[in-house]
Amino acid sequence: MTTDRINRRTFLKTSSAAVLTVAVSGGRSAEAAGGAIRLGGPLFAQHDSPESWVAALQAVGYRAAYCPLSPTADDATVNAYAAAAKRADITIAEVGAWSNPISPDEAQRNAALEKCRTHLALADRIGARCCVNIAGSRGAKWDGHDPKNFTQETFDMIVETTRGIIDAVKPTRTFFTLETMPWAYPDSADSYLALFKAIARKQFAVHLDPVNLICSPQRYYGNAEIVRECFRKLGPHIRSCHAKDIILRPELTTHLDEARPGLGGMDYAVFLKELTRLPDAPLMLEHLPNAEEYRLAAEHIRSVAKASNIPLA
Repeated sequence: MTTDRINRRTFLKTSSAAVLTVAVSGGRSAEAAGGAIRLGGPLFAQHDSPESWVAALQAVGYRAAYCPLSPTADDATVNAYAAAAKRADITIAEVGAWSNPISPDEAQRNAALEKCRTHLALADRIGARCCVNIAGSRGAKWDGHDPKNFTQETFDMIVETTRGIIDAVKPTRTFFTLETMPWAYPDSADSYLALFKAIARKQFAVHLDPVNLICSPQRYYGNAEIVRECFRKLGPHIRSCHAKDIILRPELTTHLDEARPGLGGMDYAVFLKELTRLPDAPLMLEHLPNAEEYRLAAEHIRSVAKASNIPLA
């Protein structure tokens, strides 16, 4: 491991989050930025060209999109989709690189690292706001829990792995991000700040899924303050957010289930209000089974925005 690693516990005890947020990027504050939220999500309508892709997005009222291409797409195709998005004022929010770059299995780890590099390069080519992955897991399941996930050793592995991905690709127009998770780093605003400081790469940024941070009854009922804390400490660096919901079941012991926005306890009025602090922030729906469920999710978010007088593009 590198000799300039940061000790996670020392950092969290001694650093000022407010000072770090300004110092790391030099970007303007979230409060000063402002802007309409761009809602997006997966498409179910068939599309086979930049024009039909844009038409499908517009048909469901999306102003943000997941990247529709794979890393094997040639430059002409990538440029055509990027140009179509620009003409239609659609933001390509993210390229997913879902994999386990800290897997204990060497072959899986190497495949994941290659996937992260190729997808980050695609994000840079098409001008997406970010490439996103989770940090990974030390267990058998790529996105699962493991007793090693919260060790100093794993923290250091995430730092070195993320640096290596960014240094190999050298993106100039996009950012590599790690999605917040309930049982792996980053699992809070403070642990994200610790990673941010330790990774120390200009093209590293934040992907926020606040539902993934809700892993207890205390966090469930306090989710509004968790959202405010994330935007207070991480706001200028947030490139994309995921939209879903979560339900606390009445059974013992604690049961938390992911749900469609509007069916759980997520405080969307607060979430949307905080999102307006960012310029053209994409809010991306995910993990729903069909077009009708996505329509209902979008309808709920739009209704909350309207009731709260929040601009939603």
